[in-house]
Amino acid sequence: MRAAWLSALITFGLDQASKLAVVQGLDLINRGEIDIWPPFLVFRMAWNRGINFGLFAGDAEAVRWGIVLVSLVISAWVWVWVRRSRPGTLAQISAGLLVGGALGNVIDRIWYGAVADFLNTSCCGFENPYAFNVADIAIFAGAFGLVLFTGRPAEGRKSGAKKG
Repeated sequence: MRAAWLSALITFGLDQASKLAVVQGLDLINRGEIDIWPPFLVFRMAWNRGINFGLFAGDAEAVRWGIVLVSLVISAWVWVWVRRSRPGTLAQISAGLLVGGALGNVIDRIWYGAVADFLNTSCCGFENPYAFNVADIAIFAGAFGLVLFTGRPAEGRKSGAKKG
C-alpha cells in the first residue's frame, strides 16, 4: 500500500502545484495562451466542465457535483480494491496515479467549478484543439497501468487454483 499512497500523494501534489504555477502564477487564467515551445507545447487555458474531451459538459451544478461524486466513488473503490487484493508494486503505483489524478481534478471542480486544463501539444501539421493537465495524464497512465499490471497473480503468490 505504501507505493499506492506515495504515488497518489506525488501525483496530487504535482497536479496542484502545476496548476497553481501556470494558471495562477503565470496568470494564464487572464492571458489565455502562452507559447512555450510552439507547436509542441503551448499553455492554453481551458475550463473543462465535463469529463474527457468535454463529454457531458454542462453548466448545471448537478453535472458538476455528479462528476465529483462519481470520481470520489471510483477513487474509493480503487483504494479498497488495492488494499484488499494487495497487487504488485506497479499496479499499486498505477492505482495511486489514477486516484491522485482524480482527486486533483475533484479539487478543481470544487474550487473553480470546472477542471483547469492548460497543456496543449501539437505536432507534424496536426493542430490539437484540446488541452489537458497533469491529473489527466496520471488518470490515463494509471488506468492503462491497472489494465497492464493486474489480472495475473504476482510471482510466488498462490492463485487459489488447485494443482493436481
